[in-house]
Amino acid sequence: MGIVPLERALQLAADVDLDLVEVAPMARPPVCKLMDFGKFKYESALKARESRRNQQQTVIKEMKLRPKIDPHDYETKKGHVVRFLKAGDKVKVTIMFRGREQSRPELGFRLLRRLSEEISELGFVEASPKQDGRNMIMVLAPHRATKVAAAAAVEAARPAGREPREGDVAAEAEAPVAETAASSSE
Repeated sequence: MGIVPLERALQLAADVDLDLVEVAPMARPPVCKLMDFGKFKYESALKARESRRNQQQTVIKEMKLRPKIDPHDYETKKGHVVRFLKAGDKVKVTIMFRGREQSRPELGFRLLRRLSEEISELGFVEASPKQDGRNMIMVLAPHRATKVAAAAAVEAARPAGREPREGDVAAEAEAPVAETAASSSE
């Protein structure tokens, strides 16, 4: 429309039953638009909600180990790491050194390398092992295919667009028992 005085712009907006919205206040002259502001706010809120729904939350789980860990304890901790990676979460593996163990960081490095080799089919090393004071830290991330499979499993568990709850499994398990009891009494 070009440059129009404020009174004329307000009159034009009132004539077509729209709002005069300032879109670029710092421009010289300021830029305004004729639009239905309520509809604009509603549509922008819908877009924001849709973008939030499509976002994936990155969850970082932490597993703490010691350099002199027992083989059975190591297998248990490795099982937890495998479970986390299968669920599509990242895992921060921390080796805690105490006392004289701090002078032997290669023990922790070997342990982390062994763990990364054993879980290589599920994930990869995102951040290589590095010493941080008394701790040595490594971050493992799931492979893309593992993440996609985990997301598909979550979607399959969600009936009719709602989040699964703890009581859902128990309620489904109790229902057949109640039907069986009712049919046997007839």
